Amino acid sequence: MSTTTTTPAQPGNKKRNIVLAGITLLFIAAGAAYAVYYHVVLSKIQETDNAYVGGNLVNLSSQVSGNVTEIGADETQLVQAGAPLIKLDPADADVALAQAAAKLGAAVREQRERYADVAQYDATVAQRKLQLKNAEDDLARRQPLAADHTVSGEEVEHARQAVANARAALAVAARQQEAAQTGVAGVGLATHPRVLAAKADYEQAWLAARRNTIVAPVSGYVAKRGVQVGARATPGTTLMAIVPLDQLWVDANFKESELRDIRVGQPATVEADMYGGKVAFHGKVVGLSAGTGSAFSLLPAQNASGNWIKVVQRLPVRIALDAKELREHPLRIGLSTTVKVDISKTDGPVLGAAMPPAPVYSTRALAQPLGQAVAAADGIIASNLQR
Repeated sequence: MSTTTTTPAQPGNKKRNIVLAGITLLFIAAGAAYAVYYHVVLSKIQETDNAYVGGNLVNLSSQVSGNVTEIGADETQLVQAGAPLIKLDPADADVALAQAAAKLGAAVREQRERYADVAQYDATVAQRKLQLKNAEDDLARRQPLAADHTVSGEEVEHARQAVANARAALAVAARQQEAAQTGVAGVGLATHPRVLAAKADYEQAWLAARRNTIVAPVSGYVAKRGVQVGARATPGTTLMAIVPLDQLWVDANFKESELRDIRVGQPATVEADMYGGKVAFHGKVVGLSAGTGSAFSLLPAQNASGNWIKVVQRLPVRIALDAKELREHPLRIGLSTTVKVDISKTDGPVLGAAMPPAPVYSTRALAQPLGQAVAAADGIIASNLQR
């Protein structure tokens, strides 16, 4: 006969099993909650930290040559559109303007002479016609007298030669008259092509004299000043740059596998490393680049080789920012950001909008009062037309 001994369950083990079961249920609940959160929220957000602030970098250059005599602003300083930033030595431009004025006056007086020549050739033609008529009358009087030998045949021949000479002189005068009239026919002196050409040269010299003062084309902050006082400025050489901080955006470089559901118009949230998570910028997707970064690099990758490794490409996605938020928390070009795009709605276009009818960027700061140059040139013309 055997005896079985049953060990009663310890109260501590039972309690531990309850705790383990509770922890297990808690993990299961947390996993289920995360799955629901991912499906509802995270799966509708596309995020990247490969994003940087972009903006317009307006390079300032001279339109004429000259030595720099003044610099009106330095780096980090705010300038307004139209403010004079750089001044060049005006001596050369003033001399060129004086020469253009002299050439314009000389052109007017030269054309006055040409118009006077037309009247002179008209008078010459009239004189030659009169001489021809006199010669013909003289020949007509002598020919009947030659029949009865009142005058000699030689004298009649001289009269006939005089008619031929007068007719030839008239033809020469007529051709000279025609040539003179061709140069001035159908146009007034002040609107003659030669005068207009000299007038245009004067206006060009007038503009060059005005452009010795280089103004800011846009409002913004000065950056990358490379010009110094005394340096020689030449057309096309960058002297400094201006950054309008109200014209900024973010270029978010998403992986090609993340672009499937990104559409133009989707809302985006941007956090800049400069301000951290305390400041969030709100914007929207305005377009996707037409090519990846490697496609536009200086040396594009050539994958037609034997040894090839696939590299995931990134495509820049442009995010427009809210102007009010930019004024409250200014950004700088090149700052690092983190971008989150809400891709819950995919009914927007994949490609950007067509070119708008109005210019995207424009400036009137570089416009010159050309009417003043025209008035000055007209004054020079009028003074040289006076007798």
